[in-house]
Amino acid sequence: MTKNGTGGIDAVRKRLRRLLSSQFLAAVLLAASCALQAGEWHFTDVDRIVAVSDVHGAYDAMVATLQQAEVVGERREWTGGKTHFVVAGDLLDRGPESRRIMDLMMRLEGEALQAGGRVHMLLGNHEVMNLVGDTRYVADAEFAAFADDESAEERELWYEHYRARYPEDTDEAAVRATFDERAPPGFFGHRRAFRPDSHYGEWLLEKPSLVVINDTAYVHGGLPAFVAEHGLEGVNNSLTSDLVKYLNARAQLEDLRIVSPIYQFRELTVMLAAELSARRLAGRLADVAQQAIELSGSPLHNSAGPLWYRGNASCSAVVEGDLLHSALDRIGATRVVIGHTTTASRQVQSRLGGRVVEINTGMLTSSYGGIGYALLVEDGALSVISETGHKDLLPIDPPRRVGDRSRSIDDDSLAEILRDGAVLDTIPKGKARTLVRVAHGEGSVLARFDRLPDEAGFVPELAAYRLDRMLGLDMVPVTVRRSVSGHAGTLQLALADALNEFDRAAARRPDRGPCSVERQHQAMYVFDALINNAARTPRSMLYADEDWRLMLVDHRRAFATGDPIAVERVLADGMVGREWRSVLLGLGDREIREGLEEVLDEGRLSALAARLETLVADSEREAGGSVVSRK
Repeated sequence: MTKNGTGGIDAVRKRLRRLLSSQFLAAVLLAASCALQAGEWHFTDVDRIVAVSDVHGAYDAMVATLQQAEVVGERREWTGGKTHFVVAGDLLDRGPESRRIMDLMMRLEGEALQAGGRVHMLLGNHEVMNLVGDTRYVADAEFAAFADDESAEERELWYEHYRARYPEDTDEAAVRATFDERAPPGFFGHRRAFRPDSHYGEWLLEKPSLVVINDTAYVHGGLPAFVAEHGLEGVNNSLTSDLVKYLNARAQLEDLRIVSPIYQFRELTVMLAAELSARRLAGRLADVAQQAIELSGSPLHNSAGPLWYRGNASCSAVVEGDLLHSALDRIGATRVVIGHTTTASRQVQSRLGGRVVEINTGMLTSSYGGIGYALLVEDGALSVISETGHKDLLPIDPPRRVGDRSRSIDDDSLAEILRDGAVLDTIPKGKARTLVRVAHGEGSVLARFDRLPDEAGFVPELAAYRLDRMLGLDMVPVTVRRSVSGHAGTLQLALADALNEFDRAAARRPDRGPCSVERQHQAMYVFDALINNAARTPRSMLYADEDWRLMLVDHRRAFATGDPIAVERVLADGMVGREWRSVLLGLGDREIREGLEEVLDEGRLSALAARLETLVADSEREAGGSVVSRK
């Protein structure tokens, strides 16, 4: 912070009072009113919908995609007629032509309305980041597009403000270089253009975070508990209100030269907290600073909100399903179309039984290696169109990937490597367990080899893996049957850098992964009840450090035929919810036998089937429904 140089705190207060009654505040409140009343967020009887997401400044790719989808013509004019065109957020950042894309979108909005169609521009996390001053991902070319909108005098004014942070004897050239690095040409023109009373800022503040068209919801990140709690209107109203209040507070502080546009969003929060702690702000000025601090924790800015949430794209059905059901029911939809999380295949994907459609295919090739795809919804049917002219494609199932590795290797490919790859070396880890390095191209894959138990027809690690896949649990790493050094056993992908539950608990790190650790644990408890695994220990619960995805290993003592004591626990705690019941009901005796008869003996198969029946029947009674027989 710098001294304000205005004659003391009384002068600051006078300036603030004048500012609060100025036309600027009136413009902010008008923008807020327009956004909060922006009208319709639930549309029905729409015959044709085209959706894209995460353009990230890739102007040419976006235009080519829309031309293939017959939304715009050769001159980039609206040709979609009554089509509803949805952009599920993130026009901005990383790519060079964000401004050009926003100008196109603004024009298409008017042209679409005149033709009886509609353009729905939804806020993504990067739109909000640009509005609130988090410019970490703005490319220099994006700033340069605003260079003509800033003057040398403006840059010098903010340089002097920045320079005042340093002692007088600091090397001037070094300060200037740091300033120019943080604020490249066009930076201040860009920041002013995203203020709430400016061209792009006012336009973005009119945009919702969530819309429902026919029976489909469209949102940038996903549908977290926040959506189930607040509903469609509550989500849009509360997030827009938080955004407007924050921008108003920041604009006031900038206009008074208390803070500079150069301060990043999180940096500003820390600085304001320090100023309040040191009692260098008082009265109404302190209130404004405190409001900015509090609003920095809004669901707008974290995974609790629908702009950053990744659970719909990352978590298995039994972990995510009940929450997704609640959110969809609350907003009157049966499925959701999302962006934000780039698909592993770089194609449009459908998951969780078609309830989630992922359309972020990495359109900005230089950053993500994908191309433009558009989702087409006509009469409820889905198809996909690419910027290269491929049409009538269908959304694909996402590849199963448990454990960290290159996105080019899915679990089926990895299983082939473990079965057929040459064994390079072995590292004994006990009497029955060995680490094995298997050749893969010029590299290798590390796997864990477990000898088979003495009981005929019992292959516990492979049984656990196969059942995991049948359930869609996605927690047991790839496992194959293979002999190593003359011993029969199983090879399972080894997770060398994973943390176990002891490590996670000791680290006391916050639960910031896409999938709630608590809900993952609940899914694990149901799985262990189903396989009657009383031997689960913290060391057999592994996590990838970057996303806290739970992976389960060591099932040598699972599938016991004794008393299923864990079944009573998960039933008593209500862990077998709507999604688990649906999954278990869909798992018929024929599927169990065909999938597991090679790895479980008759006694274990029968005991497994009995536990499954108990989980389904008793959970249905607990839920107050009629008991439905499995297939």
